[in-house]
Amino acid sequence: MQQSLVVGTSLLSAAGGLTALLAAKDGPFTFPRSKFSLREALRAFTARPVLMSSLGYFGHMWELYAMWSWFSVYLSSVLARSDSPLTEQFASLATFVVVSIGAVGCLVGGRLAERVGSAKSAIVSMIFSGACAAVIGWIPAGALWLVLLIALLWGFWVIADSAQFSVLITQVADQRYVGSMLTLQMALGYTVTVPIVWLVPTLQANAGWGWAFVCLALGPAIGVLAIRSVLRQLKHHGEGQ
Repeated sequence: MQQSLVVGTSLLSAAGGLTALLAAKDGPFTFPRSKFSLREALRAFTARPVLMSSLGYFGHMWELYAMWSWFSVYLSSVLARSDSPLTEQFASLATFVVVSIGAVGCLVGGRLAERVGSAKSAIVSMIFSGACAAVIGWIPAGALWLVLLIALLWGFWVIADSAQFSVLITQVADQRYVGSMLTLQMALGYTVTVPIVWLVPTLQANAGWGWAFVCLALGPAIGVLAIRSVLRQLKHHGEGQ
């Protein structure tokens, strides 16, 4: 089973790479070309709007991958404590649904961004996902229906803002270094996921799931503050996004 899973995901990854190589094209709105300078790129990245947009992304990533990594374990523990007849197979299936509903969340997040702007869309998503993270670990095991309801909301909103941080970078960064800014933002964002994925089981073992998930909620809380700063900057420049 594990071997089939690895082979399947590897083939899908390869197919995605080939699709991007053979079918994807640059959009109609190109960015000015320039000679790369590490010093200038770092200076562009440390500009306040770029830094705040990236900080919002880091808060998003702090929560996202830890939630995806540990939700199945959490739900299995809920089932065990509730004396439910449901098995770990149910926990795996429910986790699949919770993660998959994020696809709908991305669509809604994008539609919302078209109406109110990427900054506001990201803020809304982080408020909802952070609230779910702060609450779900404290729900009694007997209220399984409520756990599942909050989990679906969490899975929906935890990823709904993901694309908006990249959009913000394209809006606020030095246009000569947009590609470098996006690359650096994403690389650092994935690095942020490492300590929290490791920390969650340690927190759970010592303080329980409630506090472990509250720790995840710190990410979107910081992210909201950061993106509010970006929103003020955009309004100041008349973009309102």
